[in-house]
Amino acid sequence: MSRRTDAPAESVLPGGHKEKKMKKVDLRFRQIHLDFHTSQMIGGIGAKFNPDEYASVLQKAHVDSVTTFARGHHGYIYFNTRRFPERRHPNLQLNLLKEQIKACHARNIRVPIYVTVQWDHYTADRHPDWLVVTEQGAIAGTPPYQPGFYRTMCVNSPYVDELLKPHVQEILETLPTDGFFFDIVSPQSCSCWHCRQGMLAEGLDPSDAETRVQYGVRVLNDFKRDMTKFVRKFNKDCTIFYNSGHVGPRHKAVADTYTHFELESLPSGGWGYIHFPATIRYARTLGLDCMGMTGKFHTAWGDFSSFKNEAALQFECFQMLALNAKCSIGDQLHPTGKICKATYNLIGSVYGEVEKKEPWCTGARAVVDIGVMSPEEFAGAAPWGIPEATIGVTRMLQEGAQQFDFIDTTSDFSKYKVLVLPDVIPVSEALNAKLEKYLAGGGSVIATHCSGLTAAKDAVGLKALGIKLKGEAPFSPDFITPGKKINAGLPAAEHVMYLKGMEVEARPGTVVLAEVTVPYFNRTWEHFCSHAHTPSSGKPGYPGIVKKGNAIYFAHPIFAQYGKNAPLWVKKLFLNALALLLPEPLVRLDAPSSALATLNEQPAEKRQVLHLLHYVPERRGKDFDVIEDVIPIFNVKASVRVPRKVKSVVCVPQQVPLPFEQAGGRVEFTLPKLDGHQMIALNF
Repeated sequence: MSRRTDAPAESVLPGGHKEKKMKKVDLRFRQIHLDFHTSQMIGGIGAKFNPDEYASVLQKAHVDSVTTFARGHHGYIYFNTRRFPERRHPNLQLNLLKEQIKACHARNIRVPIYVTVQWDHYTADRHPDWLVVTEQGAIAGTPPYQPGFYRTMCVNSPYVDELLKPHVQEILETLPTDGFFFDIVSPQSCSCWHCRQGMLAEGLDPSDAETRVQYGVRVLNDFKRDMTKFVRKFNKDCTIFYNSGHVGPRHKAVADTYTHFELESLPSGGWGYIHFPATIRYARTLGLDCMGMTGKFHTAWGDFSSFKNEAALQFECFQMLALNAKCSIGDQLHPTGKICKATYNLIGSVYGEVEKKEPWCTGARAVVDIGVMSPEEFAGAAPWGIPEATIGVTRMLQEGAQQFDFIDTTSDFSKYKVLVLPDVIPVSEALNAKLEKYLAGGGSVIATHCSGLTAAKDAVGLKALGIKLKGEAPFSPDFITPGKKINAGLPAAEHVMYLKGMEVEARPGTVVLAEVTVPYFNRTWEHFCSHAHTPSSGKPGYPGIVKKGNAIYFAHPIFAQYGKNAPLWVKKLFLNALALLLPEPLVRLDAPSSALATLNEQPAEKRQVLHLLHYVPERRGKDFDVIEDVIPIFNVKASVRVPRKVKSVVCVPQQVPLPFEQAGGRVEFTLPKLDGHQMIALNF
């Protein structure tokens, strides 16, 4: 039921392996992820399920796809299984999944099928020999006498062949299968018998922690390749996605096992409001269609009878559209099978607006001029998580209305005018050569702190930075005084830099943009001053910011610093440096820094679409940020660098034209009122 187009050409992965992507899938825009992890202690499962009511409520809420459960984390199956009758939920009243699919297909609603992979309570109880084991020899996850199904199945055990594959095969052979959502699929550092024997057979030392981590990644990647190949024996067209709660650089090596990416990112569920925009800016570069996933819950998964604030749900879905992703909203079905109409009144209020916006989002792709090297590429094999530097650079660039992707060392650098290496990007000889070639071709680079150094942090890896490394800075905190070329919007004063930097020397031809002055002494038990840190002595120390040609280097970890406590002067220093290298950015916005701007293009429609959003997350409770109110802003001035003559500037979908002026390769206009989200079409 998905539209498909021809696959892109092969690309080369890290290690020289060739990647042959599947045919491209165009996802639908308005999906529900309908959880159904239901205890065997509850009776009457599905007793109040009415197929016509169920599908009608979804349809009225403008839903066009719903991920629906075959087997959940309790380990029970929700259709009439012949292969595993003992696993059919003991209190299931009907052939639930089959009826859900039938009712939805009758209304042209797509139904990907949910299958749990690594969490299965029923199986964990009966097959402890199939579970992940810690290095201490304990079962990983929920202890026996605590509530929860969070023990992890090892995909290197007989579990895959004896249960998972036969279960998937039965689905494929007995149910209409639009797609699979394989859940909880993360690399494990496992010390079970199967993994220890596998490592020993390869001549590896299973007692070494890093060896186990790397082996776990390979085990998981092999599992995905094998499972995708297995599914394709029975169905050549269904979609396939493996969920780990995050998509990052480690997914690139197995992107050919996916048809698309779904980015689970519930802001109130532990991900926060920065996770999705950072993650999608990398995932969308991998050549597959992407979908964002939030939830209707006030908190996170498993939150019954709760409702997200409508303004928050608007922002989360509209931001997905602005960043080239389709929308998925997490919900959960009551054990009785009775669908909650109030929930779908809420969802429908947002999805009705999404449907109106779709014509200006279909086939859209981001227009960007900045590539940010992802710190995740060098952060090891953690299943998910956002490094501090990623948080800081994402916030700074978004608050500056800059247009950017996250990329990795194998990406095509030539697509970007500026590359940013945030805080922790080591430069090998090979990467140095690639960056030198990029700079020679007219590109620009900003590197900060340990970025541009070798992996050992004992020398400069990127020679073009024009610096000599002396070591870690001897003082911290120290103070930076920006020179005239980089001090726009800042007072002529010293500015404290809280996190320890590096001490460097400027080589001949390198311009010092900002000097560091040092404190009287570092704060210790022997000598300290005041409450926090020692003030500046006024004595010069070492360069803080330098420029050599098209390369700028910051000695401090400015992105980790901004992610930690957001000093405005640190952001201004970075954006001022960026302006030296990118004097004509794609977008300029005269608006509060809480406004977000993204620029997309639809080549077939001969237009660009500028998305403007203004929603303000607030920490009203201690656990997470919320958005309750839409706060309009007025007379938002925008300037966009455009490739050719603009015929009209129109607010869409309202079809309200805006007066504009075009000169010097830019088009300028004013939006009278930004009330949450506004798309503006620049028609060529």
